[in-house]
Amino acid sequence: MSKVLVSDPIDQAGIDILSQVATVDVNTGLKPAELIEIIGQYDALMIRSGTRVTQEIIEAGTQLKIIGRAGVGVDNVDVPAATRRGIVVVNSPEGNTIAAAEHALAMMLSLSRHIPDANASVKRGEWDRKTFVGAEVYKKTLGVVGLGKIGSHVATVAKAMGMKLLAYDPFISTERAEQIGCQLVDLDLLMQQSDYITLHIPKTPETTHIINATTLAKMKPTARIINCARGGIIDEAALAAAVKEGKIAGAALDVFESEPLGESDLRAIGKDIILTPHLGASTTEAQVNVAIDVAEQIRDVLLGLPARSAVNIPGLGPDVLEELKPYMQLAETLGKLVGQLAGGRVELLTVRLQGELATNKSQPLVIASLKGLLHQALRERVNYVNANIEAKERGIRVIETRDASARDYAGSLRLEATGTLGTHSVTGALLGDKEIHLTDVDGFPINVPPSKYMVFTLHRDMPGIIGKLGSLLGSFNVNIASMQVGRKIVRGDAVMALSIDDPLPDGILAEITKVPGIRDAYTVTL
Repeated sequence: MSKVLVSDPIDQAGIDILSQVATVDVNTGLKPAELIEIIGQYDALMIRSGTRVTQEIIEAGTQLKIIGRAGVGVDNVDVPAATRRGIVVVNSPEGNTIAAAEHALAMMLSLSRHIPDANASVKRGEWDRKTFVGAEVYKKTLGVVGLGKIGSHVATVAKAMGMKLLAYDPFISTERAEQIGCQLVDLDLLMQQSDYITLHIPKTPETTHIINATTLAKMKPTARIINCARGGIIDEAALAAAVKEGKIAGAALDVFESEPLGESDLRAIGKDIILTPHLGASTTEAQVNVAIDVAEQIRDVLLGLPARSAVNIPGLGPDVLEELKPYMQLAETLGKLVGQLAGGRVELLTVRLQGELATNKSQPLVIASLKGLLHQALRERVNYVNANIEAKERGIRVIETRDASARDYAGSLRLEATGTLGTHSVTGALLGDKEIHLTDVDGFPINVPPSKYMVFTLHRDMPGIIGKLGSLLGSFNVNIASMQVGRKIVRGDAVMALSIDDPLPDGILAEITKVPGIRDAYTVTL
């Protein structure tokens, strides 16, 4: 049974899901050396923001298949190191969207009305109304830096509150910004014209200290800034100076460059600054949502299925996965099949999306095809993360083609591989309730669902050959579950596909090719 280590506190709902498929050890507060010492025995690691998964930890995790971060960011995971090792890294991009957005809005309103300091004043027995005269947000301009899911929700709520909206996001279209109700502008204009600025961007080399002394100097003296995204986006020393000197009216921070917050000039500032200890995702609902989301993805990966929010699988976002997941399973099955038919070292794989499938993204299907193709050689060592890398290292060329012309099936996938045993092709489609069917093998039409153990023959279409093969397999106690013949012309060449209940015993394949009329025979395990 698989083993999962949970190294940060998560909701019990996530642990319950993991327990369905694995032994779960909850061991929080581990020091890096302690984690390195034990991680080698685990197949999965589930974390929040407390555990930093370094390259050293990843290299020590010799059995790791997946690292799950119960939250939005993965900046505490060395994703490139995990990718090189073929370890899937997943997060929960939507699980705490509402919680984080609501916290940013709460910070904005609390900052405007001096709520934390007013509360503390009353609890001290004071009644000082004059000191806490606030500002309304109605008809004020909110500048949203980053229009992802969280930033978009903040903008939507702020618009309903009567605020005017500016937005800066170099990766979003003008049309999308307008749909949300924002005017898309550059960062300088946003800093100059906004009464409130809220940050919703990841920390990257490009965004580190994007808010600094220079950008802060562009703000109105009555403007306020809120950061519930990532620490390090704001130069904290420059911000403290700007607030203290009255260059801006205030700031509210939930995240910091170093957490927990240590010695900082931010602490010494009074009512014009609000500091909270990274509470953006700290709601009961969000904790449950992210725990369930990531636990389900870990469960799926341990069961051999793709994760819906993998951050290191190219082209495979949650929306794409939802649409293509059945076809990815089809691609992987066809990859396993054509790889065994082609045999040994495969030099070229052609992936053709046909019919309605031709309009879909090809990259996830290519990755799934390669995963299946390399399964025979690498087994569990190949996955959706490293399939592309492993193929390149083995010199496998991949050609992608599309054919949108109508066929017998609405959408189908064709793989052709050139290997030690020559060039072979297989085509498959999803029929009925997304059931995989093989529809063509080496150009011969068939219609059979794949089974775990199969035998394929290339033979002359002639009377008695099916009976002879059946008798031969029966003499070796091999039970045939199903059989179908595909042919192009009567008494010409044909392909026979047999599903059998157990693996073909050693030596029988050679006996099959001795049957008169049978030219080649292949055994396949899916």
